[in-house]
Formats: sequence, structure tokens, C-alpha cells
Amino acid sequence: MEITIRRILLQDAPVLAKIARQTFYDTFTGTCTEEDMQLYLEQYYNLPQVEAELSDERDMFFFAEVNGEPVGYIRFMEDYRSWAEVKKWKSLELKRLYVIKEFHGKKIAQQLMDFYQDYAIKHQYKCLWLGVWEHNMRAQKFYGKYGFADSGHRHDFPIGNTPQTDNWFWKFL
Repeated sequence: MEITIRRILLQDAPVLAKIARQTFYDTFTGTCTEEDMQLYLEQYYNLPQVEAELSDERDMFFFAEVNGEPVGYIRFMEDYRSWAEVKKWKSLELKRLYVIKEFHGKKIAQQLMDFYQDYAIKHQYKCLWLGVWEHNMRAQKFYGKYGFADSGHRHDFPIGNTPQTDNWFWKFL
């Protein structure tokens, strides 16, 4: 199985929106009401929203593809709006990393993470950071394998009317 990583282009927006909706749903279904989930998906994964994000050249989106078919994606950006404290260092936020569940366990997430870290090193970032849901132990363990640690900072991440909390994880290069 050959895995390639490529920049997602504006014309890929419909495919990205579909994958993003499905992977978010698969990851967080059951953590909120179905109504809250559908409202969240409509708000953040609709085609105009995805197109707007892809149109921002600072917002980095990449597909992981198997035999030319997208099976996961990563989104990262130098963005300090959510956590101003990391502005002390040149920091790169990992905003999303999702793989279609049929491809879990096939090293796709690892390749996307390696790509993110290589990009950060190449562009001389000092701090990598991300938010991870406080109850997503699988993701926390995954990020821990890459040297990320819980910073002790928390961030509200409600899905609709369902309160949820993310933990900020960070890693210094």
C-alpha cells in the first residue's frame, strides 16, 4: 500500500468536506446529542466554510492518499488566536488530523504526523501544539508517542449545547 501526501487544493473542497464530516462524526458520535452533532457538522464542515479555509494560504491542508484516493487529512497553521501564550515561541498548531476508520492501524496517521513535524523543523518552529479532547485517550496516547505532553491548559470545545473540554498538548523542538 503506497501512501502519498499532497496539498489539498480548492477544487478538492467537496471531497475534503465529505471526509472531514465523516471522520469527525465517527470520532465524536455518542459524545453529544445527534442534534448537536448535526448542527456542528453543518456549521464547520459545510462546503462554503471548507472553501474559505482552503482559500487562506496560511491554512495548511494535506491529504493522505492510498493509490490516489484520499483516506485522511491534516490541517495545521501558525495561529495564536486560541492560545496566545504560545506566541512566546514560533509555534505551529495542529488543528486536525483524521483518518477514515477503515484505514486506522495502517500507519497513515503516523505519516501525517511525521509530515507535520518535518514541516515544522524545516520552517524553524520552536513549539508544536494541539488540542485533544480530554476523554480521547487513544489520541492522547498517539500524541504522547510523538513527544507531546499535556501543558496543563484547558480549552472549552462544545459541540452544540454539549459542553466538552480539550487539553492543550505541546512539544518543543
